[in-house]
Amino acid sequence: MPARRGPPARRPRRAQSRGGRAEAAWREFAASFARAGMVPPAEAGLAAVEAAEGAAVLLLAPRQALTFTGKCRLRCLYGAVRLLGFAVASHQPGLPVFSPATHCALALEALPADRPPAADLRQLRAAARAAMRAHRVRRQARVKVMQRFSPECAVVLLEHLDTPVTRFLLSHLPLSRLFEPQKKEESSFTPEDAVLASVGIVKCSPDHGLLVSESMFLALEELIQACCAEDEGVPVVLVCGPKNTGKSTFNRYLINLLLNRLPSVEYMECDIGQTEFTPPGCVSLSNVTEPILGPPFTHQQTPCKMVYYGQTSCEQDTERYLDVVKYVFSSYKKEVPLVINTMGWVKGEGLLLLIDIIRLLSPSHIVQMDVYDWKAMASLTPEYIHLTPGLHTKGKQQVKCKQVGMNGAETWKPSEGEGDASAPEYKLLYVHPEFPRAGVAGEARVHSGILRDMSILGYLGQLQSPDIGAVLPLHSLVPYQVPFSAVALRVIHTDVAPSNVMYAVNASWVGLCRIPEEIRCQTDGPVLLTQTPVCDCLGFGIVRGVEMEKKLYHILTPVPPENLRLVNCLLLGNIAIPNCILVGQQGVEGEIPYVTSDYNYSILGSGKLKKKKHFKRREYAFECDYA
Repeated sequence: MPARRGPPARRPRRAQSRGGRAEAAWREFAASFARAGMVPPAEAGLAAVEAAEGAAVLLLAPRQALTFTGKCRLRCLYGAVRLLGFAVASHQPGLPVFSPATHCALALEALPADRPPAADLRQLRAAARAAMRAHRVRRQARVKVMQRFSPECAVVLLEHLDTPVTRFLLSHLPLSRLFEPQKKEESSFTPEDAVLASVGIVKCSPDHGLLVSESMFLALEELIQACCAEDEGVPVVLVCGPKNTGKSTFNRYLINLLLNRLPSVEYMECDIGQTEFTPPGCVSLSNVTEPILGPPFTHQQTPCKMVYYGQTSCEQDTERYLDVVKYVFSSYKKEVPLVINTMGWVKGEGLLLLIDIIRLLSPSHIVQMDVYDWKAMASLTPEYIHLTPGLHTKGKQQVKCKQVGMNGAETWKPSEGEGDASAPEYKLLYVHPEFPRAGVAGEARVHSGILRDMSILGYLGQLQSPDIGAVLPLHSLVPYQVPFSAVALRVIHTDVAPSNVMYAVNASWVGLCRIPEEIRCQTDGPVLLTQTPVCDCLGFGIVRGVEMEKKLYHILTPVPPENLRLVNCLLLGNIAIPNCILVGQQGVEGEIPYVTSDYNYSILGSGKLKKKKHFKRREYAFECDYA
C-alpha cells in the first residue's frame, strides 16, 4: 500500500504575514516567544547594571528578550520571565542556566505583568526595591534600575555560575571555550555588554536563538491542553523524526511548558545515541521535576529505571533493544504525562523498528518532525501503523481487491473484522522545523560523538568536590576496590576470549548493574556471563586498573556507596572513555598510561569487528574462569 502523506506541504512564512484560523493565537505567540525581527532592539530598553562582584541586575521591558551565550544563575526579583518555555516568577529560587556555543542560544524574555488591579505604582516600586535590597544589590545599582522602572517590566538578578561539572569540562583543552560564542558579533561593545560579560554571558543575535515554527506552536498548544485536561487519561507523547530536526529541543520545550502547570513529567529515553539525562548507550525512564535549562551534560542524573544497552546504535541487535525498551517502559506507572524520545534512524529497518516501538508503547499522541521540502519518512498515521509490518511485528493483512474513489485514487478495503476497531488510536501531530539546515544530518552544529563525550564528562564531573577550587584529575582520585568474585562480567558488543577479558576491561567505561541472581563461583577468578542480561543499571564507572594478584578491580565512580552495595554485575559496551581524559592526564612524566601512538591498523584483527547477532538474549548463565 502506498504510504499516506501528511497535509500538503506549505512553505514557511514569516510571523508578520500569518493568516488562517490560528492567526490571532499565532501573533500572540510570535510576540511572546521572541521570533527574530519581532523583538525590540536591545538599546530600546535593555538595562544591565552591575549589582555586585560577579552579579548584575537586568531590566527587561514587556515582551523584550535577551538572547545570549554563556552560563549564569538566574533569579527573578520582580515580575516574571520565560526561558525555553519555563516561566520564572519572583517567588522561585535561583536557577542554573547553561547556553553553550554547541547548542541553540537561549532567550530570556519578560512576560506581561500580572499584578492586582488595586496595586498602585508606589507599592510596586517599593516591592522591586525591597527585592533588590534583600539580595544585596548595591545602592547605586538600585537607583539606576529604579530610574527606568515601570510596573510592567521584569527585574532579573544574574550571578556568575561555577559548578563542579562546568569546571571539569572547561579544564579539558578542546572544551575550554565551550561557553564562548564561536564568532564574535560585529556590533559595538556597549557598557551593558561589559556588565553581562562580567557575569559570564554574551549577548547575541536573536537569529541564534530558538526558531519556533507555526506547526510547533500548534502541536505544543494541543499537547499542553491534553496533558492538563482532567477528564482524560494520562497522555503518552512519542516524538519521532529524522536526525537534526530538533527532537531534543522540542522535548525540553514541551517538558518546561508542562512544568509550569504540573509538578512532574516522566521522560523515557529511547535514543541510545543522544541521551538526555544519562551517559550514552542507555534506555531510561526519568521523573523530571526541575526545568531543563541546558544541554544534557549539564543535568546528568540517576533515572527511576535505566538499562545499559552498551552501544550508540541498536542496528546489530534490534531484538535486545526492544526487550530493553519493554523492560524500562514496564516501570511507568501512568500517573503523570510521559514524553518518549526516539532515535533519528527512520530509514529502512529503522522505520520498521519505529513501527514496532509504537505498537509496543501505544502512545496517545505522536509528534512527527520532518522538513517541508522533502520527507525522510512516511506519515505515521494510525492506518499506516495498523497495516505496515514492522521489523519484528506483523501488520494486518489487506483484502486482495481495491476500490477506486471519485478522484481516481486507489484505496484498499480492510477485511471484515479487521477495520478501525483494531487500529491503534492516537493523535498524529506534524511539526515542520524551519531552522537552517533542518533535517540534514551532516549539517548539525556539533558532531554527535562530541556531544556523547560531553555527556560522559558531565557525568564524571560529579566526582569533583563541590567546593570551588582546582580541578582534581581523575587519576588523583581514590577508586573503589571490588573483588573478582563479587561481580559478574560481560562484554556486550563483541566476543572476547576469557583469557583476554581483563585486557578489554582495563581502562574501560563500564555499567554498574544489578542482576537478580546471586553470584556464585568456586574460585577467585572473574565470573563471566555467557549472555547479556536485561537488568537495572545503577550508574557508571571507569575501571582504573585490574590487580591480578589480589583479584581486584579498581573502579572510579560517582555512584554513592549505598547504591554500590547493590551492584553485582559489570557490563562493558562499545562506549569509550573520551580521549581528552586519557591524553590530558596532568603530572605524568614520560609515556601516558593507556595511550600509544605505535599502533598498526594493518594487522589482522586490529580493526573494528561487526557481527550480526540475531539470537535472543532473554536468558543468561554464569561461567567461571579457572585460568
